[in-house]
Amino acid sequence: MNKGLIALACGGLAIGMTEFTMMGILQEISTDLQVSIPDAAKFIALYALGVVVGAPILVLFTGKYPPKKVLLFLMLLFFVFNGLFAIAPEFYSLGVARFLSGLPHGAFFGVGTVVAAQLADKGKEAQAISIMFTGMTIANLAGVPLGTYFGQNYSWRLTYGIIALLGIVTILAIKFWLPNVQTNSDKDIFKQLDYFKTKAAWLLIALISIGTGGLFAWISYISPMVTKVSGLAENKVPLIMILIGLGMFFGNLIGGKISDTVSPTKAAIGAFSTMAITLLIVYFTAHIETMAYVMAFFTGMVAFTIGSPLQMMLIGSAKGSETLAAAAGQASFNLGNTLGAYFGGIPITLGFAYNSPTLVGVGMASVGAILSLVFLITFVNKNKI
Repeated sequence: MNKGLIALACGGLAIGMTEFTMMGILQEISTDLQVSIPDAAKFIALYALGVVVGAPILVLFTGKYPPKKVLLFLMLLFFVFNGLFAIAPEFYSLGVARFLSGLPHGAFFGVGTVVAAQLADKGKEAQAISIMFTGMTIANLAGVPLGTYFGQNYSWRLTYGIIALLGIVTILAIKFWLPNVQTNSDKDIFKQLDYFKTKAAWLLIALISIGTGGLFAWISYISPMVTKVSGLAENKVPLIMILIGLGMFFGNLIGGKISDTVSPTKAAIGAFSTMAITLLIVYFTAHIETMAYVMAFFTGMVAFTIGSPLQMMLIGSAKGSETLAAAAGQASFNLGNTLGAYFGGIPITLGFAYNSPTLVGVGMASVGAILSLVFLITFVNKNKI
């Protein structure tokens, strides 16, 4: 395997841990800070907001520099800001640090997506991108359960201190393994911004922001759902996170293969549709202990088949602005994080059970499938991109 892709996967591992570990230790953070679980979930939304803000800004203002130097700079920011989150003393300073830690996320994957595609053999671009995202799935398979274990048995601050150090590991991997490559993106900031004048760009932003919210409506409340509805002991939550991560690992690779085999847009339609069905099953089976394990794996797998197809759709729609488009996709994905966590929390605050957010997820994933179909008909079938 190309060492450059492994270096990018290291970044995916670090970023995946900082984003998804929060879901596994939400109850511990809530208890430590003496706030409600929905209030603690605001750290999920603040991180996502940081991604939304940081992705386009950092991509635009670092676009004139070589991709390798940009990736090194972004991981330095990752190290500093996650370190701050690990030591910030109270709720509001933690909120600021959490927002800052999200800033480099989208830009890293935006630049990394284009670099990964350039490192790939022709016709295997989506599979190369899926290798980069494999780091994120390994984070969910091994890193997040370990982080959850440390958070439950020692301190959630220790967990985020370790995550910050992964930024240093990634810096070393990029420095020694990633070759010096050039992107095809236009160096002129204003020309790149022309991408946002296109209807295709805004349709993609909408379908990603809403559709991927289905995943986050479910996973944001996974810990209280499996303990309070399924009846699992709290020490079983790390196992649930392992099963989710294992599903994500396979789903990510499957999504890349399907995207290269059929087409990215058709793969996206299938992934969103299957996600909606899967989340509906989760809602009706959440009270069954054995199904909590089965659906953790299956839902994680279905949810992560979507990553590579969406990134390929973005790159294909943005000639000359590929990096910006890929970064905007990550911003949209994390807007989905915010929307899913927020709307998923509404039925809980109204007194419904902790499996009720999955119904919100069903609706959001269904909208993603419909908008993907619109994109196929309007732009792909008419050869407008």
